Amino acid sequence: MTGQQGTVQAIDRAVAILSAFSPARPVASVSELARATGLTRSTTHRLLSTLVQHGLVVQLPRSTSYCLGPRLLGLADTARTQLSLELHAEETMTALRDFTGETVGLHIMDETPVRRTIAQVESTLPLRRTYTDLGAPIPPHQGAPGKLLLAFAPEELRERVLTQDLRSSTTHARIDPADLRAELAGIRERGYAISLEERVLGVAGIAAPVRDHAGEVAAALSISVPAVRTDRPALEKLAPRMADAAMELSHQLGYRAGEPAV
Repeated sequence: MTGQQGTVQAIDRAVAILSAFSPARPVASVSELARATGLTRSTTHRLLSTLVQHGLVVQLPRSTSYCLGPRLLGLADTARTQLSLELHAEETMTALRDFTGETVGLHIMDETPVRRTIAQVESTLPLRRTYTDLGAPIPPHQGAPGKLLLAFAPEELRERVLTQDLRSSTTHARIDPADLRAELAGIRERGYAISLEERVLGVAGIAAPVRDHAGEVAAALSISVPAVRTDRPALEKLAPRMADAAMELSHQLGYRAGEPAV
């Protein structure tokens, strides 16, 4: 318990140091941080050294003062995107569900890389698609949302997926990387992805990109339909409405047309 308590105390103190920075005090010396946190100078200096090693704090050149580090920018972007998606997606997704009558999903891809479904607004029809695997890892090359995210992913990550042993989730047949690479290029060109029973038998879908404030694709918005009541032409007719909904959600994340995009 002593070791655990010491670790928790060190984390509490490190958080206190990070929290001592603010718009009114973006730069601070060891003495100033010690006074603000109530820690000794030696403890403050020791914790600052560790925070510097992790990029959370930076010592200014030719100075004994510190400021918050660049690693926090990436963490903040991740938190802001996730929180914004969770806070703002439901209204847009519900409107899209009401327009189409079908289940609407929201999906992200991490650095693993896997695709995860993080939210859904279910169809109210008796026969409907329901995501029972929210948060579960899904290979990104399977299904419209995954292929959409893979198409707009950084090239290094995309190529990492394409060098794997890619298999169909329904037939287990091997997928030719060259064919998939060409399909992903087509998705980038037209701005949406379509899946016809590729990941789940009996389910078809279409997905469009949701962009963040920097213009990068942060998520995929999808419509999932029982295959018995749709086909490719019907899904393609939904593409303009899908694009409008995805753009609406993108605007809520701070995206504006004309900004740099992937």
